[in-house]
Amino acid sequence: MSELISRHDNIPETALDWHKNHGGAVLATVVKTWGSAPRPAGSQLAIGTAGRMAGSVSGGCVEGAVVAQAVDVQQDGKPRLLEFGVSDDEAFSVGLACGGKISVLVEPIGAPLGISLKMLERLVEFRASRTPVTYCVNVVTWERQIFVPEEDSNLSLMQRLTADRSGMEGNWFMAVYNPPLRMIVVGGVHIAQPLMHMARLVGYDAVLVDPRSAFATDDRFPGEVVLTEWPDEAIPELGPDSRTAIVTLSHDAKIDDAAILAAIPTDAFYIGCLGSTRTHKKRCERLQQEGVDEAQIARIKAPVGLDIKARTPAEIAVAIIAQVTKSLRCVKG
Repeated sequence: MSELISRHDNIPETALDWHKNHGGAVLATVVKTWGSAPRPAGSQLAIGTAGRMAGSVSGGCVEGAVVAQAVDVQQDGKPRLLEFGVSDDEAFSVGLACGGKISVLVEPIGAPLGISLKMLERLVEFRASRTPVTYCVNVVTWERQIFVPEEDSNLSLMQRLTADRSGMEGNWFMAVYNPPLRMIVVGGVHIAQPLMHMARLVGYDAVLVDPRSAFATDDRFPGEVVLTEWPDEAIPELGPDSRTAIVTLSHDAKIDDAAILAAIPTDAFYIGCLGSTRTHKKRCERLQQEGVDEAQIARIKAPVGLDIKARTPAEIAVAIIAQVTKSLRCVKG
């Protein structure tokens, strides 16, 4: 039985752990796609012993063929570049829609032609420190290097990091590893319960902030990261960056306004606030009195979430996740 890991962005960490502690591992990465491939370039699958795997490179059935190849890769230590292409009639049966194609790089860990243990450890260390890097591998010579913006300057790779886009350039595959997305949710209200769960499902490291002890409890948010400081203290400590979304839900002006004032000076790509149009108008007046200008106020999405006529807390959470995703993925948000 395959072991599947629900967190989709910790594949290098998983592969490193399996290699060190569980009999070895192989990394498979989508390097190129054509047509309607279900997973983009950069998507990864870690393959361990006894059929253990984490992540994905397709809609499902291609994984079986990749796992079979991974057995050979682990035995002979030679990386493979595999191509899976199907006709429209065969597409559904192998998990590729409308005749899509994918090219998958399968790399052994620790083998002479594979990714070295030292390089994988370095990559994991960069990810732990939230340092954006690009892992580069030449699929002909098997030369490898890690590009670190703080240490080197390369316009093409910088553009890839900014666009969060892995892909091929000649014989080189560029795998972008940006820091994990983060979401800071202010206010432990009912909506926050499904929102925290959904945020993790779509790949965010989610943190709840609420100074009210009655709301910020383990019973209401089991297994979640909960901070009980005031948001004007917690948010600067969390250090929001350009991969951070901030959502205020408390419906308490003292708490929400403190959060917004702390969020506005940051590079957070999304700031959304719960409340009606009338509530937001009063909020804007208070912010202006605090010296916040119109351009800064315009960053705030309010009422929070896409207008999908949501009613229940879970539906509102869906609307928020959808708007956050639109702000992240669409140039005009």
